[in-house]
Amino acid sequence: MNRISPTPAQGAARNERLLSTSVLVIGTGGAGLRASIELAERGVQVLAVGKRRAHDAHTTLAAGGINAALGTMDPEDSWEQHAADTLRESYFLADPAIVETVTRNAARGIEDLERWGMPFAREDDGRISQRFFGAHKYRRTAYAGDYTGLEIQRTLMRRAAELRVSIVDTVYITRLLVADGRIFGAYGFDIVDGAPVVIHADAVILAAGGHTRIWRNTSSRRDENTGDSFRLAALAGGKIRDAELVQFHPSGILEPADAAGTLVSEAARGEGGILRNALGERFMERYDPERMELSTRDRVALASYTEISEGRGTTNGGVFLDVSHLPREQILSKLPRVYRTLIDLQMLDITEEPIEIAPTAHYSMGGVWVTPDTHSTGVAGLYAIGEASSGLHGANRLGGNSLIELLVYGRITGSDAADYVSGLTEIRRDPAAVAEARAEMQNLLEGAGSADKSTESPRRLQRALRDIMTEHVGVVRSEAGLTTALGKLEALQERVARVTAHPDIAGFDDLAHAFDLYGSMLAARATIECARERRETRGCHNRSDYTEQDPSLRGNFVWTPDRGAVFEPLPEAPAAFRDLALAATDDTVQGKLVE
Repeated sequence: MNRISPTPAQGAARNERLLSTSVLVIGTGGAGLRASIELAERGVQVLAVGKRRAHDAHTTLAAGGINAALGTMDPEDSWEQHAADTLRESYFLADPAIVETVTRNAARGIEDLERWGMPFAREDDGRISQRFFGAHKYRRTAYAGDYTGLEIQRTLMRRAAELRVSIVDTVYITRLLVADGRIFGAYGFDIVDGAPVVIHADAVILAAGGHTRIWRNTSSRRDENTGDSFRLAALAGGKIRDAELVQFHPSGILEPADAAGTLVSEAARGEGGILRNALGERFMERYDPERMELSTRDRVALASYTEISEGRGTTNGGVFLDVSHLPREQILSKLPRVYRTLIDLQMLDITEEPIEIAPTAHYSMGGVWVTPDTHSTGVAGLYAIGEASSGLHGANRLGGNSLIELLVYGRITGSDAADYVSGLTEIRRDPAAVAEARAEMQNLLEGAGSADKSTESPRRLQRALRDIMTEHVGVVRSEAGLTTALGKLEALQERVARVTAHPDIAGFDDLAHAFDLYGSMLAARATIECARERRETRGCHNRSDYTEQDPSLRGNFVWTPDRGAVFEPLPEAPAAFRDLALAATDDTVQGKLVE
């Protein structure tokens, strides 16, 4: 990949670097790369930046597959049925226009990957193989073993390299720069040497992930999905939608502590794994006697949570997932990643012993508010895509939809950003906006020598925040718990004001942790305030004090720092797939994997 050779910014802070590009993409995972590729193919200058190595982006962890109604296995499948399945599983909180855009354009997303060399699994006659995932009527999930996300990331990286896309994957963006309601760039720093970086850009595409790392157990790795996108967008004038709608995966491991939340693929249940509590009971009989372990993700997570909270969990606060009754050959051929992960992390042989698991925060179904047509944010020149955005998943994400979403809107948003910057006749850059971002960073660094500011470290406060979210804003919420969480958050905010960063010879990770904390605090407030206003139980959002679904709340809570959570009703879906979504569904699981 190309590297930008920075130059010092005139009149700026010491060692401050200045970069310039037509479009800045923040995030080097699948969404950011797909948008960058579209811009490069259209001849528009693009710079992609990220805070972790591009080859190790969060996209690489997506295992199961990618959805498109190709009809290679079931010719009767259609984009309308894909849309209906998506809308129904969202508990009718998805934006119908976004659902239609993704499902109509899904086949083209697969074609793009094919053209760039994606090694999809194929049938003997050369057709792309497709398999069932939970809540899909037909087989529409294409895959590459259990490494689908990794292969997609590799494919996009190769294509970006062919187009000579400039990627700098050691830059942490701390602020978006706005003048007169229009984006003119971003501010950040180099994680390796700490140099402040000013980036002039006519448009910005935000692809920096979600906020699931604000819980203690999460499938996100240590320093990703900390709410960066929420904070960047909100401080620039954008809005956050559905912050309370977070998908909890049923099976995250509990040990070791630094890997808590790492996923055990749902294929383990799909292959015949059994869930038992600490008493040895196969507890899914109580919650979904027909589908048992092959029930939907939100239902299995709630079942496990209930067993644990009612005292039937393990001493570590988990339940057991057991595949040891399956033939060893089946486990090694069908669950190789699960087998290797447990050997590596726990020296646990899953062919002989059960796995201790618990629900884990997995996916931000809410995110930055965007328009259905282009994923613009309402701030001129600012877009959001991938897990940073919102509108497709509602209250329960359909397995396999996240990967196709980033391909569809990566292309569409890249195209619109190209048109936007090409049509600009002038852009104003406000030195005051740069100065504010610069002062924020310098305050974190210079406060290290101050007696009243050096008492708090970002890591400790991140842990405190995750404890608050895990205790009060987990799988099941209540008015009392959410109100308590807000009070604790207020107290924690006073300590956050005293945070300082202490870089060392290894780099500026501590400064990154401080900004991670800032993003997490804002994302937590948005989540709690939206969760308190959604006084119903719907999909992933379970209220112990409002146990029924409320038809009047079929809509989204849109949050800003100034106004808090405001309800916005949703339009009806088009008849083309609304009636299919309302039709009776087949809940049988024979031959189907779960989501």
